[in-house]
Amino acid sequence: MADNFNFELVSPERLLLSEMVTEVVIPATEGEMTVMAHHAPTMTTIKPGVVSVRSASGVKKDFVVFGGFADILPTGCTLLAESAIAVEDLSRDELDRRIDAAKAELEDAQHHEHKSKLEHFIMEMTHLTGVVRKD
Repeated sequence: MADNFNFELVSPERLLLSEMVTEVVIPATEGEMTVMAHHAPTMTTIKPGVVSVRSASGVKKDFVVFGGFADILPTGCTLLAESAIAVEDLSRDELDRRIDAAKAELEDAQHHEHKSKLEHFIMEMTHLTGVVRKD
């Protein structure tokens, strides 16, 4: 049986989750990353994607995050998201609004680096369309 550790998912709006878990899969910018108890200390940036959490009771919860960073220690993990929402609460319309807003910002972007970041963001957001509700 896997050891438990404390996981917190925080957005500017609220604390979405704070509980003991056995594992968390996060969408790190360098690739998906599974965090378990006793993980080596790491800090990583997060790209838009799904965070999958397996609670100590065995229940799996999924959240969509829209960027941020994670601070991982052997005793816990804190993910500070730019924005986050439970998968079941994210509608296709909301995701489309976020993609459209990023496309509008891309049209006005002046610097190559900013344009490149927005293009990557739009690509990652487009990949999320398969995990959201159709309404």
